Amino acid sequence: MAALVEERRSQVCLGLDPDPSKLSGAEPDASAVTAAEKAATAVAAHCRSLIERAGPACVAVKPQLACFERLGAPGWAALAETCEAARAAGLLVVADGKRGDVPVSAAAYAQALAGETPTPWGSVAGLGADAFTVNPLLGRDALEPLVEAAAAAGAGVFALVRTSNPGAADVQDLPAPEQPLHERLAELVDGLSPRLLGAGGLSGMGAVVGATAPEHIARLRALMPRSVFLIPGVGAQGGRPDLLGPAFAAGPAAALVAASRGIAAAADPAAAAEDLRRAVWDVSTA
Repeated sequence: MAALVEERRSQVCLGLDPDPSKLSGAEPDASAVTAAEKAATAVAAHCRSLIERAGPACVAVKPQLACFERLGAPGWAALAETCEAARAAGLLVVADGKRGDVPVSAAAYAQALAGETPTPWGSVAGLGADAFTVNPLLGRDALEPLVEAAAAAGAGVFALVRTSNPGAADVQDLPAPEQPLHERLAELVDGLSPRLLGAGGLSGMGAVVGATAPEHIARLRALMPRSVFLIPGVGAQGGRPDLLGPAFAAGPAAALVAASRGIAAAADPAAAAEDLRRAVWDVSTA
């Protein structure tokens, strides 16, 4: 990732959260028959368009899996098509599903996202994501299969630590008991970071750290000095690029800044992505 960040002078991750109910003007393929097929082809076309327009200012895309999965099998096909379009544009794919379950189920999620599933008829390839988001609240044993699969695939993992939604403080900021829960989660992430350590000193065992509570970023960087941060919440949720400096204390490639509505809903997505790219790059290299 570091080479791509330097090449594009960007840390922007394009969030793809397609809402089929708002794509009424999109024309589905003539071969589409069911409502799900029509919606899925419109979703795929919408995502391809955003990648074509905003992609040059980005280094990654972050498809929200729920937005595709709600359309059933055609939605998963649209997700796969979107990932192919992102790869063709030279972008990394961060599958945003926030998976978390007991170890046996976590292993199945890992196969679906970054690995493959062995069967008597041959192996079935998963999504092939470059990274994926996980929920760490079931503990270290539930994370182990996901981290193991990421290591085998050369992929990254972003564990939820301090998220960007308004209700994050309801749980993540509570004492557990001597320190906030988000700090305990950060220590868990840091303990796993050697497993996915890269040649440049940064780890693919990363953390989701929201831009909407910037007062926590410096402390979380101190607790996770090697982890790449995935930072949502800039733009529509009110997060500001100029307050993200501490996230880049480990270098310009130490964080990805995710933006969904701030780019997708803009009158000119290309211009919005470029504005964010410039603002984040300036902060990361200050």
